[in-house]
Amino acid sequence: MPVGTTHLSLSVTGPTFLCGNPWHGDADSRKRRQVDAAVLDCAAARLSGRWRRGALALARASARLYTQHASMPRQLLVAAVLSLGVSVSSSVGAAASDWPRFRGPNGSGVADSAVPTEFGPGKNIDWRIELPFGRSSPIVVQDSIYLTAVEGRARITLAIDRKTGQIRWRREIAGDEARKIYSGNSPASSTPVSDGTNVYAFFGDFGLVSYAPDGRERWRLKLGPFDSFYGLSGSPVVLDDTVFLVCDQNSGSFVVAVDRHSGRPRWRKDRPAAKTESFSTPVVLAPPGGTPQLIVSGTYRLDAYDPSTGEIIWWVGKQGINPIATPVLGDGVVFASSNGSDAPGYAGFDQLLEMADKNRDGKVAAAELAAAMPDHGEHFGFYDLNQDGFITRNEWDFRRTESVSESGLVAIATGGHGDRSNAQLLWRNKKIHANYSTTSPLLYNGVLYIVKGGGIMTTLNPATGDTYKVGRLGSALGEYFASPVAADGKVYFTNVEGVVTVVKAQPLWEVLSSNDLGEQTQATPAVADEHLYIRTHKALYSFSAQPK
Repeated sequence: MPVGTTHLSLSVTGPTFLCGNPWHGDADSRKRRQVDAAVLDCAAARLSGRWRRGALALARASARLYTQHASMPRQLLVAAVLSLGVSVSSSVGAAASDWPRFRGPNGSGVADSAVPTEFGPGKNIDWRIELPFGRSSPIVVQDSIYLTAVEGRARITLAIDRKTGQIRWRREIAGDEARKIYSGNSPASSTPVSDGTNVYAFFGDFGLVSYAPDGRERWRLKLGPFDSFYGLSGSPVVLDDTVFLVCDQNSGSFVVAVDRHSGRPRWRKDRPAAKTESFSTPVVLAPPGGTPQLIVSGTYRLDAYDPSTGEIIWWVGKQGINPIATPVLGDGVVFASSNGSDAPGYAGFDQLLEMADKNRDGKVAAAELAAAMPDHGEHFGFYDLNQDGFITRNEWDFRRTESVSESGLVAIATGGHGDRSNAQLLWRNKKIHANYSTTSPLLYNGVLYIVKGGGIMTTLNPATGDTYKVGRLGSALGEYFASPVAADGKVYFTNVEGVVTVVKAQPLWEVLSSNDLGEQTQATPAVADEHLYIRTHKALYSFSAQPK
């Protein structure tokens, strides 16, 4: 935890006021609960589009009551929480009901739409259509759904009619099959983005391509080759007339801004601090009356870029490694998560040699690693930095050393210039790490939601990072790659086996339903106009409360 006069040393071991009687305890604790309750109510009203003067007045009055007895850090925190909300900068021409990018409006994962609680192959289904394989998530723009897929060398972009589920058009470009990536990824993992009219798709072994609504190719931009064992999977985003893409890799990481009309780069900036692979998709911070900022979560630090120039405005270091999760925004606050640990994530090289080096040549071949450490075998290429077929001491030690970093879920205040590592970290919850880092957090109605493998879901107070509740999502165990989405007072969690668990959106959440699609999926659902769209490895579903 960075040190500084405005930082809090937070306990994140248990629930706060909502787990008991808010009037229980001594005078100071009662006042703190009053503030927390008022602030949460205020944030919830704003986040759900019900920003009422009464809630704001109550929050301010309670804050004044408490802060007579509070320390300066607490006062600053209360002031920050009073501004919590969703800062959304939508794609250029996207309608309010569209879902134009990964996780919908500005990556929030939140939709103002009523969708069914119970659904499946025989319930509340509009249609199901077979698709080529892909891991990317669907987007929804006007009356079309767009997604990507892969067949052999073909890198496919599909447009699907929302009402009928019929494919309107299919376009292909040729990828580079010679460049192999991790089997758990594919060139069709990145989600396309739309400006409200046109669509932009990124394939990790090709680059960017843009199509008009009728399927006409507008332009293509070759990027790479990329130095990435796992393969790139971050998605492009659109702001005004520019498409932005972050390409973090083992060497040569960069962020590029591309003119959405011509496909020509406006600027390209190296990211020297991003020394290894990351997979996060950026979000756009749009401060009232201020300059928009592109928020990028990368290895070791989070950066805020000026979208017009590519210059870094501010950054916060002491972050984790290999972030996959997309950050989410409240007004003036970024919530982000990443990997990392206080100690090396695996054994020293001498121990590795003892376990795996059967021919005693002082290095480890792929077959030796797979035999000695089956869980690591398929990741051999990640450790073999020079791709010569062997892991040496230097290579293993490099990966082992980089695994030691700060980790967890963090709340970062935005603003300022330069290095803000010791000034803007509001809190860090280090219990939210490892398996939690694959899925993105969700901020909905004043509560943070995040899930990890095994179906373990946690709700947290966004003002403090304190935990409200930790529990399993019923019987929906297994791995989770899809990020949660929210609508109509409910949150939807999808595991790899295709089980979608719906919970009531509240700090002390409860499971409402479990819906088994019977097909594997890694895609995040889309929500638009009272419909829920779920892409599996081989199909796309449309569900609604009143299917036609």
